[in-house]
Amino acid sequence: MGGEFQRVSRGSRWLILLVPTAAYAHVKWFEEYEVAQKPVPIGTTLSLPYFWLGIALVLVLFIATTLLEQRAPGVAATRGLDTVSRPLREHADNFLIAILFAFFVALFAVGGTYLTPELKTDSELLPWVQLVIGVLVIPRRTRPLAAVAIVLLWLVTMRDYDLFHLYDYLALGLGLAGYLMLSGMKDGPWHDRRFAVLRWGIALALMWSSMEKFMYPQWFMPLLEEKPFLAFGIAFGPYTTMAGVAEFTLGFGLLWTPLVRRLSAAALFLLMFSAVYPFGRVDMIGHATILASLLVILAEPLPDGRALEVAPLDSRATWWVPIGLAIALAVTMVSYAGQHYLIYEQASGQLAALLRPESKRPPNADAAPAPFWRGQEHYHGRPPGGAKGDASAEMMSAMDRMHADMNAIQVTGDIDRDFVAMMVPHHHSAVEMAEVYLRQGRDPELRRLAQQIIRSQREEIHTMRSQFPASAAEPQTPH
Repeated sequence: MGGEFQRVSRGSRWLILLVPTAAYAHVKWFEEYEVAQKPVPIGTTLSLPYFWLGIALVLVLFIATTLLEQRAPGVAATRGLDTVSRPLREHADNFLIAILFAFFVALFAVGGTYLTPELKTDSELLPWVQLVIGVLVIPRRTRPLAAVAIVLLWLVTMRDYDLFHLYDYLALGLGLAGYLMLSGMKDGPWHDRRFAVLRWGIALALMWSSMEKFMYPQWFMPLLEEKPFLAFGIAFGPYTTMAGVAEFTLGFGLLWTPLVRRLSAAALFLLMFSAVYPFGRVDMIGHATILASLLVILAEPLPDGRALEVAPLDSRATWWVPIGLAIALAVTMVSYAGQHYLIYEQASGQLAALLRPESKRPPNADAAPAPFWRGQEHYHGRPPGGAKGDASAEMMSAMDRMHADMNAIQVTGDIDRDFVAMMVPHHHSAVEMAEVYLRQGRDPELRRLAQQIIRSQREEIHTMRSQFPASAAEPQTPH
C-alpha cells in the first residue's frame, strides 16, 4: 500500500477535503457495522501521517481566522454573513420548530424506526409517539414536554440497542431537547441560552461520531467501494482518516470564536448536504435536524450572548486553538476507547445485559477486520468491473480457497504440525495472488515485490514440506 499512498499524496489532492464532498453520510444507515468489534488502537491512528496532515491544515485555517477576526477582513466577513443570514437570524425559532415538526412527522410516516434510519423497531406505538412529539414542539408552552419525550424515547431505545451505539445520538438528542426545553421558558437568561445548548449538542455529536472513521475505518470500505467517486481518486485509507479529521475539527470549530464557528457551520452544512444527492431521502431525513441547526449556528441569532463560551474573544483565541483542539481530541479519543473497553470487556452479568442488548447477537463475520486499513490484515472487498476487476476477482478466489483449505485442516494440538499445515495454504494463496498481479499489474515496485513473494514463498513451502512432510499436506481444494 505504501507506493499507492505515495502516489495519491502528490500535488494538492488533499485540498479536496476542504471543499464539499459526499462523504458525510452516516455509514450505519447504508452498510454493515458491528459496534462490539474492538476499535483500532488510538496509537495506531496517531501514527498515521495523514492524520497529522489533516490536523495541520485545519489549524492553519483556524489560526488564520482568529488572527483576522478582529481585523478588517474578519469584520467584513462577519458583516457579509450577517447580511446573507438576516432573514434566518430574525426567524430562527420558527425555522427550527418547522424542521423539527416535519422531522417527527416524517418518522411517523416512515414508521419502523426510533429516531434514525438504522435504529429499527417493530413497535406499532412508537410512530404515534413521534407524531405526538411533532405536535408538542409547535406551541411554546408544550415544548418542554416534547423535550422530555425525546429523552425518554432515547432511553426506551436502550431495550434493543447498545448504549455505546446510542452514544452517537446522545449529544444530538440532548442538544435538541435542551433547545426545546429552554425555548419553552419565559424570556430571560435561560431562554437566551437555547441556541448555545443546541450548538454544543451538534458540536459534541459530530466530534463523537467522527471517531468511527478512526476507530472503525473498515466500516467505510464497502461504501467507498460502491461509490468510489466519493474519495476523488484518493486511497480509501488516507481519505477516511482525513475525513475523520475534518469532521472532528469542524465540530470543534462550532465551540470556538464567532467567525470560526460560523465558517465551520457553513463548511459542515455544505459537506453534509452534498451527501443528499448520492444517498437520497434517507440521508436528507436523517440529517434534517443537524442541517437546520447548522444554518441557525451560521446565522448567529444571539450574537451578544456569552453563555457557554469556551474560547476567549481577544488575541488569546489564536494561541489557544492548538491547545483547545489537543484537549478536545484527547478527551474524545480516550472517552470513546475507554467506554468501549468498559462496556464490552469489563461489564458482565445484568449490567452487560443492560448496556449491550444489541450485542447478544454474534459479531458480523462479514465485516472487514479493523486492522485492514493499517496494512495488518486481509479484506475481501468487492472488485470493480473490467479486466482489472477480473484480476481482483481471481485474487479474491485465491483467498477464498486458502480459507477453505485452512478450515479443512484437522487441528491436532501439535503446534509444530498445525503451524506448518496452516502456513502451506497461506503461502500458496500468496503465490497465486502474486502471479495474478504479474499478469496485469504495471507498477514496477509492486511487480518486483510480487516476484520476490513468489520466490520466497515457494522456497518456504519447499522447506516446510521437506522438513515436516507429515504436516505439510496438499491443499484440499484445487489450485
